[in-house]
Amino acid sequence: MIMIGKAACPVATTTFLVFSKSIISMLFLSHMGKIELAGGALAISFANVTGLSIMKGLCMGMDPICFQAFGAKRFSVLSQMYMKTFILLLITSVPITFLWLNMEPVFHLLGQDPVITKVAEMYLIFTLPELPALANLLPLRSFLRAQGLTSAASMVATCSTILHLLINYFFVGYLKLGVKGIAMASTCFSYNMNIGLLIYLLMSKVAIKPWAARSRASLLSLLQGWGPLLSMAIPSLFSVCLEWWWYEIILFLSGLLENPQSCVAATGLIMQTTGVVYVIPFSLSLSISQRVGSELGAGEPARARWAAIVGISIAFVYGLVVFGLSIALRNVYGKLYTNEVQVLALLSSSLPVTGLAEVGNAPQTAACGALTGSARPKVGVRINIAAFYLVGLPFSIVLAFVLKIGYRGLWLGLVASQATCASLMMYTLVKTNWRDQAKRAEELTSAIDKINENELNELVT
Repeated sequence: MIMIGKAACPVATTTFLVFSKSIISMLFLSHMGKIELAGGALAISFANVTGLSIMKGLCMGMDPICFQAFGAKRFSVLSQMYMKTFILLLITSVPITFLWLNMEPVFHLLGQDPVITKVAEMYLIFTLPELPALANLLPLRSFLRAQGLTSAASMVATCSTILHLLINYFFVGYLKLGVKGIAMASTCFSYNMNIGLLIYLLMSKVAIKPWAARSRASLLSLLQGWGPLLSMAIPSLFSVCLEWWWYEIILFLSGLLENPQSCVAATGLIMQTTGVVYVIPFSLSLSISQRVGSELGAGEPARARWAAIVGISIAFVYGLVVFGLSIALRNVYGKLYTNEVQVLALLSSSLPVTGLAEVGNAPQTAACGALTGSARPKVGVRINIAAFYLVGLPFSIVLAFVLKIGYRGLWLGLVASQATCASLMMYTLVKTNWRDQAKRAEELTSAIDKINENELNELVT
């Protein structure tokens, strides 16, 4: 428990600070008016579903490989995965750019309010330069996290967040750039994070250098040996996107209810809130993934199993705490963001429901970390499809539109999704043979290391 806690605390700090970028953006948007808030919320959500979720999902493919390779002390594998993931995300950012430049017809086709759409389009255009920064930032953080070097990211994120506040104030308060200024400040945050982490990597005496002699030789062979990474990245992509996209579908459906501007604004705020709440279970998930992967790579299946049990137990207790707080604060929390009466009423009725969903979400997120650490992303894909699209989404649609429960009905579907997901995750882990997973870890890392050695031999000869 202590080891997981030590790993999770700096990860949680970093994750919260990175997520606070969106919170700060929403705060500045909320003080500009209901239209700007709804448009900004729609843009941030669209950027998440079509950009960040895709890049983050692909990047997660390197996690199980790097965690297990570090446990097996095959350090060259980490450098290879970092460089290949950077290239993969950079290529992926090209079609995302074209989509963002042509998003207005998409929103019109989906029946979104044209005024809100115009604001969202402006926000996305000025967020485009952030994509190449994310292409390096995401794998760089995973590269350092696999080595257990998480404190550096926390310090860099702290400095970047302080700068983000100042830059937002300068762009919005001093230069009067409005929505464009908030989008530009968001882009600056990612570049500041990149600069800080690269400086740390250059100066650190303990971090593995991806440009070391062995890695420089491998640069000529980066077009080879992509199979292991892609076999993890593609299922991880679908696993992440399926859950993220569910929330974006809820955002879209909220725009089809009565008083769409208030519903979309409330949904944006709830999504920001669930994002903050998600920081702890997500950090636990990453810590469990790193611990499980490292122990399996080192040939210690019993320790890997125990790490999973402890992490999931902590997450369950956290979910109960969040549920209690969501009930206690339901009438006051929304006032931090807005004074709109209709938005506040929607938040007050829905926060306890999303809090109940967290009782399932927290342990299932932690359990997902155990699956990632044991390099089984395909299992997560199947579970997410069943939980969110075969159970949760139909529940939301029926409750909100058929049974006329309205806005609250959308979030009751989330409760059904998370309960199903948690149950399936627990069943999978109970049935796991951890000794077999340790053997799989040895086979995976040794196969990649062998590919690297063959490439080097070809270069030498």
